[in-house]
Amino acid sequence: MAQLSDDCFAFGGPLMSVEEALALIGERIAPIDGVEDVLVRSAEGRVLGRDVPALVDLPPFDNSAVDGWAVRHGDLAREGETRLPAAGRVIAGSAAAAMPPGHAVRIFTGAPMPAGADTVFMQEDVTLDGGTVVLPPGLKRGANCRKAGEDIARGAVALPAGRLLRPQDLALAAAVGHASLPVRRPLRVAVFSTGNELVEPGEPLPAAGIYDSNRFALIALLGRLGVAVSDLGVLRDEPERLREALMAASGEHDLILTSGGVSTGEEDHVRAAVEAAGRLVFWRLAIKPGRPVAMGVIAGTPFVGLPGNPVAVYVTFTFVVRPLLARLMGAELPRPLAIPARAAFAYRKKAGRREFVRVSLRRGADSAYEAVKYPRDGAGVLTSLTETDGLAVLPEDMTGLAEGDRVDVYPYALLG
Repeated sequence: MAQLSDDCFAFGGPLMSVEEALALIGERIAPIDGVEDVLVRSAEGRVLGRDVPALVDLPPFDNSAVDGWAVRHGDLAREGETRLPAAGRVIAGSAAAAMPPGHAVRIFTGAPMPAGADTVFMQEDVTLDGGTVVLPPGLKRGANCRKAGEDIARGAVALPAGRLLRPQDLALAAAVGHASLPVRRPLRVAVFSTGNELVEPGEPLPAAGIYDSNRFALIALLGRLGVAVSDLGVLRDEPERLREALMAASGEHDLILTSGGVSTGEEDHVRAAVEAAGRLVFWRLAIKPGRPVAMGVIAGTPFVGLPGNPVAVYVTFTFVVRPLLARLMGAELPRPLAIPARAAFAYRKKAGRREFVRVSLRRGADSAYEAVKYPRDGAGVLTSLTETDGLAVLPEDMTGLAEGDRVDVYPYALLG
């Protein structure tokens, strides 16, 4: 478990920028303990617990990058074509004999270079005249030859600790000789919703009820990070039951995550339950949507209470909770990647806060991306997430955006 101090989320300022939030997370949150070995084939989505060195050179020997003819570059004529007698044949997986001086050897992709050979002509550039190979002029020394260790040398770090493993990382690990990898244990996160008005999808909906939706978004977002999720369902507005559930979850999880129910209203019982079991502070983030985020500690386990509106849940999870999870996982996640676009809308905002506007992307007449704003702004409009392509980010110092201005867009597909 994380075992955080009760005051680890304390913040003295009235309004917190995203950068300040990330810096505080980096300073005060430590990764969970526990590293285990898993087979490479099962390591996708896990986080490396230690640096992984290359056990062999990659490639392990000089080899041909193409099907063709291997030669000594020094045997080639300075001008005009070169005619060399053919001498042997080497295929991938076979040992290569030394090449006689002044000869050419037939070679195939991946086959080891014969001793003495340093250059390979592609087969389509070569003609045969009986047993003589006719080679065109102009090929540079070393062409089409992959040198041993040119990709990565034996002993060098192939994959660094903290890497969230992708399929291409597993390919590299296998290529440098690893059958298993040291990975951190999966993060354990408890997710629940609260409210007497919430109903499980599929059940009859009473007149004053609404179907729970934020919990399903959070579970899916957590699943993308390889997190082990405990779905605690919907907890009713009963303070003592809530306190008991929070205490039980804190003993078995690395993070407790919910949305809604943590403001100052008389019926927002989660706040009281968290404060009865631990400590709660509010981060007033300089972003829209999603300004209030509750951060707390229950028996050493972090608690995060996100706003209740679904768009605010998505934004705060992406830009605050995801970095927090990465820190707990010991993962080095890349910062979200934005693409430039031309605004197809005008917009006014307050200075001092970062705003995320839901937009669709289209190609303009010049093939550049154009960002088209969703017609409704409300943080509770779920279709504004399902019918758009990403979030246009308007920085703190901006007060207005004119049609045609450049704007950076975070596509949902690149947000993880």
